[in-house]
Amino acid sequence: MPKGYWITFYRSVSNPAALTAYAKLAGPAITAGGGRFLVRGTAAKAYEAGLNERSVVIEFDSVEKAIATYESPEYQTAKKLLEGSVERDVRMLEGA
Repeated sequence: MPKGYWITFYRSVSNPAALTAYAKLAGPAITAGGGRFLVRGTAAKAYEAGLNERSVVIEFDSVEKAIATYESPEYQTAKKLLEGSVERDVRMLEGA
């Protein structure tokens, strides 16, 4: 079964304190769902239409586990802390 990947690109962060509070709840919710953080931070170099904002790549044993973790009550509680504080693009992808 192919691995699943949860990829988040932050377009803007207007309230860094909200992002910090979110991370305190989201990290444990994601690892409890089987997620392994592969990348967290800003780009070393951005090309084409890439933004030099925060990006996160999380690996799961399957795309179904990634989706279930995102939709879990624990993660949704963390996600609410970001409302009005960040603009981001979240994608779930199946590994090759």
